[in-house]
Amino acid sequence: MTLLLMAAGSGSRYGKLKQFDDLGPAGEFLMEFAMYDAIENGMNHIVVITKKDNVTFLEDHLKGRLPQHVKLNVIAQELTDLPEGVTFNGERPKPWGTAHAVWSARNVIDKPFCVINADDFYGQSAYANAASFIKNYPQEDHYALVGYTLKDTLSEHGSVSRGVCMTDGDNLISVDERLKLEQQGDKVIDADSGMEYSGNELASMNFWVCRPSIFKVIENEFREFLEDDHLIKTSELYIPKTIQHLLQIGEAKVKVVPSKDNWFGVTYASDREIAVNSLQQKTDSGKYPSPLWK
Repeated sequence: MTLLLMAAGSGSRYGKLKQFDDLGPAGEFLMEFAMYDAIENGMNHIVVITKKDNVTFLEDHLKGRLPQHVKLNVIAQELTDLPEGVTFNGERPKPWGTAHAVWSARNVIDKPFCVINADDFYGQSAYANAASFIKNYPQEDHYALVGYTLKDTLSEHGSVSRGVCMTDGDNLISVDERLKLEQQGDKVIDADSGMEYSGNELASMNFWVCRPSIFKVIENEFREFLEDDHLIKTSELYIPKTIQHLLQIGEAKVKVVPSKDNWFGVTYASDREIAVNSLQQKTDSGKYPSPLWK
C-alpha cells in the first residue's frame, strides 16, 4: 500500500514552508508522523509531491530516516508536466492544484493509495481504517474518504477552507468546497457565501483512498481545463472535484471512513504552538517514540 503526501504548497499564511518546520519533539516534520502511522499500518511505499527546489533536500532527509523496507519517491510538481501533445506558454504563479499533484505520481503508483496533505495531522486510527478499507474493498471503483467533524477542524486564528460533505449512511454523495469557514457563536459561517452550518457536518480534510484509474480521469479533466483561458488564470484542479465527478457519472463508489482521532493542522503561524504541544503530549503518552525513527 502507498501513502502519497502533497507537500508543494508555499505556506503563504504560515509565513514559511510549514511542511519542513520542526514541530516534533526531536525536530521531526509533521509529515513524518503521517509516514510513521502509515508504515505502522502496513504501508510500504511513500510518495511525496513537492516543489522542484525541495526534491533533493527531502530525499536526503527522509532516506536517512525511513526503514529500509520502505520505498521512497520524491517527485516535483511542475507547471511543465502536461498531458502528451498539450502545450502551455502562458504565465501562472501557482501550481495546477491538488488533482495535478496526485497526477504527478502516475508513473510510480500502480496500486491503491492514500492521499493526504503533508501539513495536516490525521491521527493513528485514520491510517488503520484506510488500510482496512483497502484490504476489504479490492474493487477498482471503490474509493474512500476519511472524514472529520467540521467544528473540530477549524482554526482559532482565522478562516479556513474545507469540503463540507453530504452523505447517505456511510456513502459519500457530494463535497461542497467552502473557502472562508469560521466559528461564529454556535454556528460555522462561510464568509464567502454566507452559508451557515451547525458544525456537526462531516468535513473532508483531503484524506482519500484512491485507485490508479484516477490518473486517467485527472488527465482528461486537465486537458479540458487547459482549453479554458479563464480557468487557467483563476482556478485549480482539485482532487475532491475529480472524485465528485466520478460519483456523478457512476464510475466510483465512495465510502466515508470515520477517524476516531482529532485532526489538527498548521494553517497559520499561531497554529504552530498547538501542533508542537499536541505532538509532545502524544509522545509523552507513549503513542510515538522519540526520536521518531530509531
